[in-house]
Amino acid sequence: MRILVVEDEKKLAGFMKKGLEEEGYALDVAFDGREGLLMALDGVYDLVILDINLPKMDGLSVLQEFRRQKGQTPVLLLTVRAAIEDKVLGLDTGADDYLTKPFSFQELLARIRALMRRPAAAASPLLRVADLTLDPARRVVFRGSEKIDLSTKEFALLDYFMRHPGRVLTRTMIAEHVWDYDFDPMSNIIDVYVTYLRKKIDSGREPKLLHTVRGVGYVLQGD
Repeated sequence: MRILVVEDEKKLAGFMKKGLEEEGYALDVAFDGREGLLMALDGVYDLVILDINLPKMDGLSVLQEFRRQKGQTPVLLLTVRAAIEDKVLGLDTGADDYLTKPFSFQELLARIRALMRRPAAAASPLLRVADLTLDPARRVVFRGSEKIDLSTKEFALLDYFMRHPGRVLTRTMIAEHVWDYDFDPMSNIIDVYVTYLRKKIDSGREPKLLHTVRGVGYVLQGD
């Protein structure tokens, strides 16, 4: 499952990113409201975690505009405002749940799980490329009828590829979406994980799906 966190407190955003990735979620982070709105409208996220107090565009305005443009993704609001009136305003604006800062990581996880159990979230579409299928809700992958076991990072990597079939993804793009922002650009870890992933989804199978575009990056395609 891919989550967008819109939070301008970089320490808190980093804490959530690290913790949720360790739980198996794929995360993107936006640090202001305008960027967060644009990313949320891409439609690739299963959940948006949205702070209210944001630069450039406050969270309630982001939420209102997101719903106005028919954004259906569940939204969990974060705020230091604990008054009932504030919570009612957030929910009436279009939020699906509300979490008051400071919060425990375990409570955040519980609220994410509860939101994902709701019918609208449970209907996350399957991702398919040729005979390769990824189920974001159940976090399972099949090549044909054979289940493929992936590590947390391999799953996040494949999820990113399958949301952009036929598109060449550069190492920088992969680093920004699957790894942390402090990723070392000199590291070969992306190539290592692509090799792991290729062995699991392509080894002994036809057609080959994960291809190297020399000097550029990688592409997942079924043709």
